[in-house]
Order: sequence, then structure tokens, then C-alpha cells
Amino acid sequence: MDNGNVYNETTEPQAKPSRFYGCTLRHLWGWRLPAKALQVILSLLAVICEEMVENCINCGGLYFFEFISCTAFLLSLLILCVYCTNAYEVLGKDKVGNVNIWLVSAIGVCFLIAATALSVTSSESAAAKAACVFGFLASTAFLAESITDCFHRRKQHIDGHSENPAHTPGATENQPLNQQS
Repeated sequence: MDNGNVYNETTEPQAKPSRFYGCTLRHLWGWRLPAKALQVILSLLAVICEEMVENCINCGGLYFFEFISCTAFLLSLLILCVYCTNAYEVLGKDKVGNVNIWLVSAIGVCFLIAATALSVTSSESAAAKAACVFGFLASTAFLAESITDCFHRRKQHIDGHSENPAHTPGATENQPLNQQS
């Protein structure tokens, strides 16, 4: 009289549908969502302003800025998409965090170099000046997140360590609990 179907629903875990494209903001807590959105917006504005430059003294700086600003926009958009989709769980918190800190730092430094190169080699047009300004603002946003993230990681690293990291017994730990005098 054993009916296997009675216990089937409670004893076997139901498989969750695996969706790689689910969108959520739960991984962008606190300051991270505005920082990521600001990076994307400032990078896009730098690309738009750079595209409006009609003439240049030395076009090497303009081309370098164009490459860096476009790359920064696409990579910052990609990072934002990883944080907002189920790709975050698929890749793992540690891997996403490590890639984010290195990528954001590299983008910030490259953007700073590119904005400096553009400001030195650009003409005095309003579009070139605006591209420089948005380049410097974007590099500041990337570097600020990088520095903030480093401080948060360092704080977690320091708070996570015990007083005795090597687990060596101290003088009080060697004493028996019930000392008889």
C-alpha cells in the first residue's frame, strides 16, 4: 500500500530554473550603484563630446582618448550588467570583486592618461574642452571607486583576522581549566 507519489514532492528538491538573464540590483548595495551608474554616464558623455571634435592639433591624443573612453564605456557597462544579472552568482562574488577592482583601477589610470593627452594635444574648441572635463571626471569616478573598494577590502581583511592568526597556544591557553592548588 506504499504510494511513492505521496512523498515525492517533499523529499526531492525541485530544480530551480536556471536563468542567466535575470535582472536584480541586490548586489549593488549602498554606494556601488550610484558609482557604477556615474561611471557609465561620464564615460558615455566623454565619448559623445570626443566625437564632436572637428579639428585637432595633434590627432594622436584625440584617437587615444577616443579608444580609451569608448573602451571604458563598454567595460563599465559590462561590469554593471554582471552585477545586475545572475552572472554574478555564476562567476562568484570573489571573482567578480577581483575583476572589478583591477578593471576599475586600470580604466581610471588609462582614462587619466588619455584625458591628459587630449588636453595637451587638443584644439581650443568647446567640444574638446568638454571631452577633457568629462574624461577627468570619469577617471576620478573610476579611481574613487577603486580606492574606496580597496579600503573596504582592507577593513574586512583586518576585521576578519583573529588576535592569534597562527593558532599558537598562549600562556593562558596552556593552563588546565581546573587548577588545583
